Amino acid sequence: MKVLAAYLLAQLGGKENPSADDLKSILASVGAEADEDRIKLLLSEVKGKNFAELIASGKEKLASVPSGGGAVAAAAPAGAAAGGAAPAAAAKEEPKVEEKVESDEDMCFNLFD
Repeated sequence: MKVLAAYLLAQLGGKENPSADDLKSILASVGAEADEDRIKLLLSEVKGKNFAELIASGKEKLASVPSGGGAVAAAAPAGAAAGGAAPAAAAKEEPKVEEKVESDEDMCFNLFD
């Protein structure tokens, strides 16, 4: 991902076809390590291709990927359609359980140490 970001930054900076050295210098400027294999792989994959078109085709592919989350909305009306007695009975059966909130000290962990 770092190599891809460096490639995009080089293109935004005016380099039509950034070289491996361009990517290495961008990565070095932010203190990231330059992985030779990833740089070579990226440059070989995008050689001779319009990067804007690659991004557009990638967006089209991502649009067809299901993201889930629809099952919860579909389940709520199904329970209501079964009758009013079933949800009321389910509410009576569930006892109230208090959740204990753990602090960072309980886990021997602190983000700011």
